[in-house]
Parts: sequence; structure tokens; C-alpha cells
Amino acid sequence: MRIKYVYQLLVSHISILLVAFVILSLLFANYVENLVYKNKTDELIEYGQTILAKFEADPRGQIQTLNQYANVLDARKIYFSVFDQHLNLLTPNIGPLESFELTAKEYSQLSNGETVIIRHEGKRFIQEMSVVLLPYIQRGNLLGVIVLYAPVSGTREMISEVNNYLFITVIIALTVSLLLSWFLSKLHVNRIQRIREATSMISSGNYDVHVPFSSFDEIGDLGNDFNEMARKLKNSNEEIESLENRRRQFMADVSHEMRTPLTTISGMIEGLRDDLIPEEEKMKGISLMNQETKRLIRLVNENLDYEKIRSNQVVLTKETFQLQEVLEVIRDHLSIQAEDKNNRIKLDVPKDLLVFADYDRLMQILINITKNSIQFTENGTIWLRGKVGKDLTIIEIEDTGSGINPADIEAIWHRFYKADLSRTSNPYGEFGLGLSIVKKLVQLHDGEIEVESEEGKGTIFTIQLPVK
Repeated sequence: MRIKYVYQLLVSHISILLVAFVILSLLFANYVENLVYKNKTDELIEYGQTILAKFEADPRGQIQTLNQYANVLDARKIYFSVFDQHLNLLTPNIGPLESFELTAKEYSQLSNGETVIIRHEGKRFIQEMSVVLLPYIQRGNLLGVIVLYAPVSGTREMISEVNNYLFITVIIALTVSLLLSWFLSKLHVNRIQRIREATSMISSGNYDVHVPFSSFDEIGDLGNDFNEMARKLKNSNEEIESLENRRRQFMADVSHEMRTPLTTISGMIEGLRDDLIPEEEKMKGISLMNQETKRLIRLVNENLDYEKIRSNQVVLTKETFQLQEVLEVIRDHLSIQAEDKNNRIKLDVPKDLLVFADYDRLMQILINITKNSIQFTENGTIWLRGKVGKDLTIIEIEDTGSGINPADIEAIWHRFYKADLSRTSNPYGEFGLGLSIVKKLVQLHDGEIEVESEEGKGTIFTIQLPVK
């Protein structure tokens, strides 16, 4: 059987309160009853001791003393009798008690001068009453006993009235507790319900959820943890979607980039096989197939290279060498490509500036960036600069090309990002892997790379490498 959590909380709270109230009520009722009877017996003892003191002060006026106290005690519904040492009644009876019996222990206590209290006992008396026996001792001998007693009925009426007030108090307290418990239970259940609804939203694929929380209890901590979980799930889902989009783009790029060289190679092979190519064109066709084959190999190697770098399988061999030599090699290596677009490559680097890096990998980094600058620059200038920083070697590659859209600056480091959406011929980084490899290699050098660009005005790549 399914029981709602709010009812479970309510029943548990009320059960605890009910048990607590019952125990407290019983203890309080017992305490009040004992207190009332104690006050009554103390009152009886006080009157009895006063009467005995009068007897000792005025032995001849005992009868007068008894008559005097009889009127006073009768108004308070307290009665007394005087018995001799054999429990024979000596005075005219004032009240319902005419005779009674004592136990040996009680008689021994009286003989020793002790006061005997018989609390609301009805077996030896004609009715249930509180009885106090005070011994009258002279010269160590028991001469008589003064017995004061009061019926229990009046005392019980007072205790019953106290219990009635106590019962009303318990009912009111339970009612207030019930309402308060219901409010708190609903409050906690509503907070849990919000987390449950948010969980259902996440299970349905909606990660834009936020549970209001407060940190003053465990449910608040749960809400905070849930929001953190939802945030991480949202980020993970966005990353998965981004990776999936990149995978689709990668497959599209692979299909397009490989289709062109494979089609060319296939066409040339069929032409050679069927002798459809003139003799003077055969060497040109073979050269074209060779270029397209190298292009395919480069595409595959670039992907393999990226995977090695990403999984930290590349081991760097760092050494110190002059940066100027590296930049001169890059200028000479790429001068023909720059001239094809009417660009100039200029150097601005101190002769004695040293750099601590893996020579081959640094060449790969700088060639990739410089090729990108050449691709997106026409009739412009590409600057290769070297600077000294604080415990750093700073390398800048600046062009005066078309620049990068500010919205695309962060995206250029993505593995499959490709700014050339028209898929024009791109002899370097066909799949947009070039800059992604560059960033990984810079990070392997414990360095940093940044890019600043403005559309129509050019781009600056800044690399910072720590000195040895």
C-alpha cells in the first residue's frame, strides 16, 4: 500500500508528540496528586504539633484547647480525636473516626516519638482519608495519641479539576502541533516535489532546469547538488551535440576533400588504361596523380598527427636555438606561396633572441600559422616578429589580410573548424586541423597562444614560450 510522504511525516510527528504529552501528563498528574496530599498532611501535622504544644504549656487547659481547635478545624473539614496509649477514645468524638487499629510498626514509631502518616487509606477507616498520628510523650512514656484526619473526597475533587485543565491543555497543544506539523510537512514535501519535477524534466531531455534552494538544511544541499548536476549534464549534452556536429562536418569534409583527388586519380588511371590520353599528356597526368596521392597522404597524416598530439604520445626534444634562423627558414620556405598572392614576408627579430623548444614542432607551429596568414591575405604583408618577455620568448605572426569574424575567434581552435566554407583549394590543413594542432603543440611546450583580429584589417597570432 502506497502512503504519501506528507502523511508519513504527519503521523510520525503526531505520534512522537502524543507519546510525549501522555508521559508528561501522567508525570504531572502524579506530581500534582503527591503535592496536594503532601500539603494536606503537612497541614495536619502543623495543627497537631500546635495542639501538643498547647497541651504541654497548659496541662490543665487541655479541654479548652481541644474545644477551641475543634471549631477552627471543622471549618476546614479537618477532624481530630485524642486516644490514650491503648487507643481508647478520651475526648468526645469530633468527626467520623471512633476507633482504629495500629500495626506493630506504627505503634513502635509512636512509642519512639515519631509522627505516623497514613495517606488516603480506607481499609482501616470507615472511609478513605488522610490520617496523621502524633504521639503525646512525657518523660519518655507514651501517654496518648492525637489523631488528625481529613476525608480524601475534597482533595480528589481538586486533583480532578487540575486533571481537567491538563486535558484541555493537551488537546489545545496537540491541535496546534498538528497544524504546525502539517505546515512543515507540506513545506518539505513541496521542496522534494520540485526536485522530482526537475528530475522528470531532465529525464525528458530538458536540461534548462533550476531548483530553488536554501542551504539551511539537507534538502537545500540536495537542491544545490541537483542544480550542479543539471549544469554539468547540460554542459556535457552541449559538448556531445557539438562533437556530433563536428563529426558530421568532418565526414562531409572528408567526403568532399577525398572525393576530388580520388576522382582525379581514378579518371587518370582509366584514361591511361584505355589509352585515351595523348602520349605528350601522360607525364602530366602521372604528375597530377602523384600530387593528388601526396595530398591524400597529407590528409591522413594530419589526422594521425592530431590524435598523437591529443593523446600526449608526442615526445618533445627541447633545445635552445636562435629564433631568427627559424623565421628565416619559414620565410624562404613559404616565399613562393606568398608571391603567388602578391604578399611579402618580413622579419623583425633580434639576432641574439633565443627560444627553448622542440625545433621540428616549433617549425610545424609557425608554418601552419604563416600559411593561414598567406591564405587570407592578398597584396599585403606578413610580419614574423620575435620579442623578449619576462621569462618568456614572444613570437608574433601578423598579416594585413581579411581578418576573422569576432564570433569565430574561439572556434578557430576547434578540431574540425574550417573558415573556408566554400571549400576552395587549401593545400594545408584541409580539415581545419592546422590551428587545432598548433594549439595542442603550444600547450605541450607549456606555452600560450592568443589571437587578435579585426575584419578587413588583419590578424595577429601571439605565442609565448617559457625560457629554459
